[in-house]
Amino acid sequence: MSRKVRIAQLSCGPEYSGVQKEIYDAAEAVGAEVFFPDIALADVERAVEKFGLDVRSADLKLMIARGMALVDGKVDADGVFIGTCFRCAEAAIVRNELRRYIPEHSRLPVVSYSFTERTTSGTLLTRMEALTTIARRRALLAREEQTGVTMGVDSGSSTTKAVVMKDNKIVGTGWHPTTEVIKSAESAVADALEMAGLTRDDIQAIGTTGYGRFLIGKHLGADLVQEELTVNSKGAVYLAGHQRGAATVIDIGGMDNKAISVIDGIPGTFTMGGICAGASGRFLEMTAKRLGVDITELGPLAMKGMGKNVPMNSYCIVFGTQSLVNALAAGSSREDVAAAACHSVAEQVFEQQLQEVDIKEPVIMVGGTSLIEGLVYAMGQLLQTNVVVPPYSQYIGAVGSALLASGFVKGE
Repeated sequence: MSRKVRIAQLSCGPEYSGVQKEIYDAAEAVGAEVFFPDIALADVERAVEKFGLDVRSADLKLMIARGMALVDGKVDADGVFIGTCFRCAEAAIVRNELRRYIPEHSRLPVVSYSFTERTTSGTLLTRMEALTTIARRRALLAREEQTGVTMGVDSGSSTTKAVVMKDNKIVGTGWHPTTEVIKSAESAVADALEMAGLTRDDIQAIGTTGYGRFLIGKHLGADLVQEELTVNSKGAVYLAGHQRGAATVIDIGGMDNKAISVIDGIPGTFTMGGICAGASGRFLEMTAKRLGVDITELGPLAMKGMGKNVPMNSYCIVFGTQSLVNALAAGSSREDVAAAACHSVAEQVFEQQLQEVDIKEPVIMVGGTSLIEGLVYAMGQLLQTNVVVPPYSQYIGAVGSALLASGFVKGE
């Protein structure tokens, strides 16, 4: 049995809020162990002074000292989990500074999280899984070319995608709404195989990702079952032709959003989630439906409008929809409302997720929402950069899975 991945915890407050047990449970579920780095009391003040951030809380000082010990190599770890209570502004500053400092001065992958009293192990599971994946499969994540004939299936919350790759090229794709998880996957797989002119017997290795990855992985007999944070980041830089150096990956999904800082194809820091579905692709689907257009038409419509003409609050999907209805009732044009909705989602992702990662160019947008040009434009305006949308960006998880699964092709 392989040893457990050691995740160093830097935190303030989880034991008081009842979240600590959830953190332990999430780590245990992915074969990892969480520990608190041991340091001498005398080292705390010296570490805080060296770090240069004056804080009053003793727990936050301890967080800083433990982070410095990791960077200085005084404590061995495979990854770092940084968590603080969402209510504390001082803790948020410390969390963000440590989140930047540790990857800059070490090779340790970092995930940061702002928890509430209702945070559960299920909420933390994908984050912990990603940390263990990076620790255990760094060599696999370094793969830059697909070989053989492989298939990737991404069972997402809204859609299920399948991709067949052969000799570093995408030869088949399939896309179906996620209704019944297995049936949706079977339909997507059948379409991808038909386009590729291949049968299931021709496939040498299979990878799965997404919310339904375990169920689909078992059903298909997958060689690789991996969470979407590492898979999507790898797929993004692969499709964008930027597998070396730094990049930032943004994936606005149907249920949650992901922001990933990538270095040489491997996630350094990453975050996922969001306050409400008002910052998701689901809100844009509702906007398109209310405007009487297909979701594929929302982007071009938004490009013709001026979002600043429509006040919109979509922090809550209910209130966001109410703002949308009120704007239309007040005489706002469909174009302006579409633009406002795109800007609102981009702004929330910017405020919630992108503050948790270091944004470095190129900025790569992937997932189904990357095809909504109004959203891509709004994100580019906020970040003051040209956002890259690579080909096949909507198949990002399936592409990443097929690419990584080729590491399991016999004879590799």
